[in-house]
Amino acid sequence: MFSGIVEEAATVVALEKDKGNLHLSLKCSFAPELKIDQSVAHNGVCLTVVRKEGEVYTVTAIQETLEKSNLGRLKVGDKVNLERSMIMNGRLDGHIVQGHVDQTAECLEVKEADGSWYYTFRYDIDKEKAAQGYMTVEKGSVCVNGVSLTVVNSRDDRFSVAIIPYTYEFTNFHQIQPGTLVNLEFDILGKYISRLMALK
Repeated sequence: MFSGIVEEAATVVALEKDKGNLHLSLKCSFAPELKIDQSVAHNGVCLTVVRKEGEVYTVTAIQETLEKSNLGRLKVGDKVNLERSMIMNGRLDGHIVQGHVDQTAECLEVKEADGSWYYTFRYDIDKEKAAQGYMTVEKGSVCVNGVSLTVVNSRDDRFSVAIIPYTYEFTNFHQIQPGTLVNLEFDILGKYISRLMALK
C-alpha cells in the first residue's frame, strides 16, 4: 500500500525484454536500502525488487502490466516516480494508493499558471467501469504516475490537476507534455462505494 507521495524520480539505466516480460533497472539514492522481494511503486505501478547492486536495482513488469501502464514505453534515461510502501505507524500524507494501475491517460494540455502548472488528461471512458468507480470526481483524489493529486474540472472522460513547483521539479511531471501517456489509479474508496451502491 502507498500514499502517492513520490520519494524520488529515478533514472532508467537498462531495459531487458524476456519473452512477454520487461526487466527494468533503475538508479536511485535509496537502492542500497532496498531488499529483494520488497514492493516499490514505479509511476504508480507496484513492482517487486528482484535484483540489486549498489545504487541500481531491477524489477520485472509482466505483459498485463505493460498493456495497462506506460512502463513499456520507457527508454534508458527516462525518469520514473518512485515510492516505497507505507510504514503503518506514520502519517498518511496523500491518499490510499494500491499500486494497481487501472489504465493510461493522455496529456492534452500543460498550462503555466504564475508559478504552478495545470495539466489536463483524457482517458477512455467505459460506462460500466465508471459505474464501478473508475472515474474522477471534482475535488476527489486520483493517482497520476504514482503522484497523489486533487482533481479539478472533472468531466466524463477528462480532468485537470494543479502541480506545485516542488512536485514539478522532483517528479517526472516536468517531462510530461501534450501526447505523453501517464498511468492512472482511481480512488479505491470510490470504487468500494460504487460497488456497495450497485448491490442495493
